[in-house]
Order: sequence, then structure tokens, then C-alpha cells
Amino acid sequence: MDHSDLHAPPAWQLSERARKLTSSAIREILKVTERPDIISFAGGLPSPATFPAEAMRAAAERILRDAPAAALQYSATEGYLPLREWVAARHSGDGVTIRASQVLITTGSQQALDLLGKVLIDRDSPVLVETPTYLGALQSFSMYEPRYVQMPTDDAGLVPEGLTPALAAGARLLYAQPNFQNPTGRRLPVERRRALADFAQRAAFPVIEDDPYGALDYAGTPLPTLLSLAPEHIVHLGSFSKVLAPGLRIGYVIAPEDLHFKLVQAKQATDLHTPSFTQRVAFEVVKDGFLDTHVPTIRALYRDQCAAMLAALERFMPAGVSWNRPEGGMFVWATLPESIDTMKLLEEAVAQNVAFVPGAPFFANEARHNMLRLSFVTVPPAQIDEGIATLAALIRGRL
Repeated sequence: MDHSDLHAPPAWQLSERARKLTSSAIREILKVTERPDIISFAGGLPSPATFPAEAMRAAAERILRDAPAAALQYSATEGYLPLREWVAARHSGDGVTIRASQVLITTGSQQALDLLGKVLIDRDSPVLVETPTYLGALQSFSMYEPRYVQMPTDDAGLVPEGLTPALAAGARLLYAQPNFQNPTGRRLPVERRRALADFAQRAAFPVIEDDPYGALDYAGTPLPTLLSLAPEHIVHLGSFSKVLAPGLRIGYVIAPEDLHFKLVQAKQATDLHTPSFTQRVAFEVVKDGFLDTHVPTIRALYRDQCAAMLAALERFMPAGVSWNRPEGGMFVWATLPESIDTMKLLEEAVAQNVAFVPGAPFFANEARHNMLRLSFVTVPPAQIDEGIATLAALIRGRL
């Protein structure tokens, strides 16, 4: 017997679904950007300067002193009831009442996307997405093998008039990020929100409103959520990642109760429940109005960082490059001349210690190869200047 065979990797049969899995382009890029010498505009990471570490330390101490058994024990799949009640109250008002029974706490809003895919999508089901759209949503939904239908968009976002009966026929869901969309930074105007809410009330499928960035508008002047405009027809996703800390892994879904029940069943099979301890820490921190003073400090930081990036783009970029001027969020979306493939440009940029995210992975179907996403919130202004100058020189060299 050849004992070397004992050490050969097993040729196990993977599922068809597993064989189709691909890694996130962003996650692969982030591995490179862990090098300390890289100026990274790639990751969609909130700034660690915004993490309320002291408030969380104090909250954790109180919880472990006052309710250690409950905090460290299994708990309900739906989530910690006081936190669910807080979320419901946060989204109620102006004649809209959200009930805690509509709220499911999830392990990040990324899990919410996966649960929605599980309960709504069959193989070849039409799924309506923006052009471009959030890569993490494409990754989650693609596990369930939908047929993506790209909705018409322009510089202001989704165009509701383009949602024709033919386009929407047989769809299982419509996925949208109305506030400072990842990757484009676009914010959907209020008249389009009303039109999309009207559409949701007539549609035979849910409209998913993914809203991780809504609190991050630089002027502090929020537009109405789709949920507030059509509360019984919108599935709203929220997150504590951008306003507290992503390491907590706490998100939530607000859904009509029949769909909520199916999401709860799917979550039971996935992870039983989101960690009891982190839910309680989050609630302990936010319950007395902490976010009302904390979020404005995040907005101010990100507004200044965004201004620094826009100024650098104006100063260094050659003619033929255009970009948006976001009113909030974490991203600038740039369009380069058609002759430039940003995936190839990335290789050159990383060689010069600058990273960004190419635009192609954000398109569900027909990819555009001359676009890129820049995140500005974790890079100091002096490094923003240096990184954009380097990137601009590389683009100029390709013209």
C-alpha cells in the first residue's frame, strides 16, 4: 500500500450550488489592502474613529453585572424584545406604526439578504435590481440562482417609470438602496420615492429597501423612507454597522407579519438567533438617545472626508473622468473614458500602493468596465490627495 495516498486531499462531491460559488471581488481586494503601505479607497468600512468604544465598554459591564445569565444564554430567534421595540419605535411616526412583531434582528443586514433569498427566490425567478447594485446583495441572492433583471437608472437612481409590466412580470422581489447607494452614492429623490412606493402597493412581490446609510446624510435632512410611504408593502433592512460598529454584526428586517414568520423560520435553521450579548450591548448603548448625539459626529467626519476627496478629484483628474457629488454616505462613483478597463487599472494602482474597487462586479448582467468606486471615510485628507494624484497619473497614462 502506498501510504502517501493517505495524505491526498479527499475528492468529496460538492453540491452544484457550492461549485458555482465565487468570492467577492471586494473581499479579495481587501486582502491586498491589509498591507500598511497601501492607500486604500477600496473597503466599504466605516471609520474606526466613529466606534463608541467607551460607551460599549460601560454597557457590557452593566449587562454582565445585572443580567449575565440572560446575556450569555440562548434567546429568541426574533431577537431581544427591547431592541425590537426600539427599532419599531424608531421607524414609527407621521401616522405610521411599526410593531415589534414585524422586526427580526439579524446577524448583520447581510444575513437579512440571505434570508430573503431563501424564502422568496427559486431557480430562474426574476429578481429586479438597480444598475449598478450592491455587490453583497448579488452575492446573497445568487446562491438561489435567480434571473436578474436590471432596472433602468440614471444619475438620480432608479427610474420608476421604467418599471413596466413586462419588466416586472413574474418577479419575486425588487431590491433597492434609496439612500447613498453602494456603489454609486446616489440618493433617490423624494418624488421617485413616492412613485416607487405607489408601485410597491400594486406589485405582486415585495420591494426591498436596504438602508444602511440613511443616517449618514451630511446635512442631516433625511428624506422619507419607502417604509414610511407604504408600510405594508415594503421590506425594510437596517443596520447598526454604520452608526455603532460593524463588529457587533447586528442588523434588522422590518416585514409584514406573514413574511416575517417565514424569515424567522429560515433564521432558526441558519443560526438560531443573533448573539444575545451583542444585542443587549447595542440596546444598552442606544436606548437613551445616544445616536441623536453620536450620529452627527459621524456625519461631520464623513462630510469633511468627502469634501477632501472631491477637491482632490477636481485638482488631479484629467478631462474625460467624471464623478458624482454625494450628499451623504461613504462612496464616490467615477466614470472613466470607455477605453479604460478599471480591473486592469487596479493592477497598476496596487503596484503603486493605491487600491479602489472596479465597477464591473456591481452590475448584475451587462457589466460596465470603465467605472470604479472610491471610499473616502478611512483615509486621512493628506493621503487622499496622494492616492488620487497617483490614480490620476495612471489614468492620464492610459489616455
